[in-house]
Amino acid sequence: MRLYADDRSAPARHEMTEPAGRVDLDSGSRLRWDALAGEWVVMAAHRLKRPFSGVTSVCPLCPGTGAECEIPGGAYDVAVFDNRYPALGAPGPRGAPPAAPEPFTDVPAAGVCEVVSFGSAHNTTLAEQPVRRVRTVIEAWADRTRALNSRPDVAQVVCFENHGAAVGASLAHPHGQIYGYPFVPPLLARGRDAARRARRAGGCLFCDTVAAEEVAAVRVVLAGRHWIAMVPYAARWPFEVHLFARRHVPDLPALDEEERAELALVYRSVLRRFAAVAETPLPYMALWAQAPARGGREADHLHARLFSTHGVDGRVKRLAAGELGTGAWVSEADPEAAAAALRAAIPSDRADVRRTAKHDR
Repeated sequence: MRLYADDRSAPARHEMTEPAGRVDLDSGSRLRWDALAGEWVVMAAHRLKRPFSGVTSVCPLCPGTGAECEIPGGAYDVAVFDNRYPALGAPGPRGAPPAAPEPFTDVPAAGVCEVVSFGSAHNTTLAEQPVRRVRTVIEAWADRTRALNSRPDVAQVVCFENHGAAVGASLAHPHGQIYGYPFVPPLLARGRDAARRARRAGGCLFCDTVAAEEVAAVRVVLAGRHWIAMVPYAARWPFEVHLFARRHVPDLPALDEEERAELALVYRSVLRRFAAVAETPLPYMALWAQAPARGGREADHLHARLFSTHGVDGRVKRLAAGELGTGAWVSEADPEAAAAALRAAIPSDRADVRRTAKHDR
């Protein structure tokens, strides 16, 4: 799968030609069952061969020609293509892994890994792009979520971005990824279980959280008609923002035109705040929590999670043995102070979000 998405007519798309000399790596990824944790682990040692900034002399996401180039031709808006070094998608039977695996279960890692390049310009970020470009990225996420949800080997679609070498980005070119997991990842599964319990009691855990935070106001960073961004009550990272759709929708494809337009403004505003809140732009990680592809989607509420391991003073939150080994987090964050700092970082964006997004900024 290889396609372009255009700013002028998103979500219009067209297929791109295969780069000359490209040779895909047969992933050979496997899923191994960790019986002690009750979780699948993706085994993908081949990914150590993928290119890293500073090691490769050619950026594979810049337009060009040759075997190392992923995107042939000239300038482009947004490009989506299969990852040449996928963690998922090994040859073998498509479908979910065993529901009740035995210890030492080892099966092919079904699923999909795609790369989303946010534009042909190398020395920029998504936060620096015009709203129209952010909207095109959102359309690409929604389009691919819809397509991947229909595949029998995909149980959960996750759109995400690692921005900055400090948080694991292997390439400096602005880009993100889309994973179609053959199982629901454990952290998302635990959140879904909590949401389902609340649903059975007659409520929505996410809707109730949004309502309570808006009343409290102290952790709200940005509020629009369709979206609200806030620092979570029990924030784990120095800077962390959850971005919720106000309407109870399961995933990105379910958003209507007005919701997508405002999302482009709000999402870019949050990214701009991460870039402006400290003396140097914060590296960050961002992902979209969506409903799984099948079954029990009524309790899920679309939201994004963005966080940085870095604080204003340059300190970096690193997980200690007690946290990694037990899962019991010790947070050194001050959620209320972080929200105030993010609000103050770019005050003008708050007025922009209140207006209907009809034109590019």
